Amino acid sequence: MPTGTGTDTGTGTETGEGTAVTLENVRKIYQLGEPVHALDGVSLSIPRGSYTAIMGPSGSGKSTLMNLVGCLDTPTEGTVIVDGKDVTALSERERTRLRGTQVGFVFQTFNLMPRLTALENVALPQTFQGVGRDERRERARDLLARVGLADREDHLPSELSGGQRQRVALARALVNDPALVLADEPSGNLDTDTEADVLDLFAEFHDAGTTMVVVTHERHVAERAERIVHLLDGRIERIEELEGVGVEAGSGTASGSGPTTDPERSRESRDGRENREDSADRS
Repeated sequence: MPTGTGTDTGTGTETGEGTAVTLENVRKIYQLGEPVHALDGVSLSIPRGSYTAIMGPSGSGKSTLMNLVGCLDTPTEGTVIVDGKDVTALSERERTRLRGTQVGFVFQTFNLMPRLTALENVALPQTFQGVGRDERRERARDLLARVGLADREDHLPSELSGGQRQRVALARALVNDPALVLADEPSGNLDTDTEADVLDLFAEFHDAGTTMVVVTHERHVAERAERIVHLLDGRIERIEELEGVGVEAGSGTASGSGPTTDPERSRESRDGRENREDSADRS
């Protein structure tokens, strides 16, 4: 149930251990003939371990906000702090390193390397961090098991269903134990049942302490989060706090309108759906 639908623009500008991301009076202007104000004075804090959804119509600034939080771009004005580091004060090389170690990305189009197996795709980010082969394969194998793909580690992306590819992408996003995971329309290419499976996984990892930020235009996807940041014309229109999202301790069942996130129950559902997908492929 939504609460707190006023015009609050965040939880302050603290940069301590309790905050994963802070934006302070951020403006982003693109010079495309006439100046385009993609973001206009946005201030927002994303608490560590929280689950935040970003919503808004096309052109509202969602993608720009995600690019700034993900260290893919820098603001025209203002400050962006990720994992305690002022991104605006870093060199491009330092931003690249911060992005590689502290931010995990999940994209609508999966962005998997087609010639690499599921295991190799998940392990790839650690290759760039200098992690040894055995260690990165062990970490990748553990994450594939956690997303229910232990038996698919040697499969190429072309041999996986859309839902399986998105789970590989989620495992890859988590392999470096990032400060936060950014998901851009993560269910956009999935059918309804597979979308539910992927969103259940997001909830499971959030319950385990991962900071999740999901950009979406789908209300039902956003309602899986703890709060929804509504953007309009480059500004925060309002922040909507959601009640009853998550799992009651020890119950294995969701309270309110949130998803059921019991790992065994979710895995059984996914396994059954994969068996049906495999049968359909063979026919």
